[in-house]
Amino acid sequence: MSNYIDEDDDYGDYKDDFWGRTPQSSYFEIAKTANQNIVEKELEAVFRRLAVVERMLEEKDIDEEMIKQEISRTVIDEDIDGRTGSVFIDLVGRIVTQCE
Repeated sequence: MSNYIDEDDDYGDYKDDFWGRTPQSSYFEIAKTANQNIVEKELEAVFRRLAVVERMLEEKDIDEEMIKQEISRTVIDEDIDGRTGSVFIDLVGRIVTQCE
């Protein structure tokens, strides 16, 4: 994932591209029309990554309740929003490059 921080505001709201789409909406649009085998494979890779992170947290004695509390605290969090957008952007990129 990228840790790039755009400190200037040359492009306005970075959460929308110039067509007014968000990373999430771009993913859902692509996922509907792309080769479903590729979409499923890439989505499975994201879930596997999530499972690995969950196991790492459990190994550090961070339980499910602590995770739920942290999720509740980060409902409004610009860093988490950016990271979520990055996950969608990466997913779209991997799907599109395999469908070409």
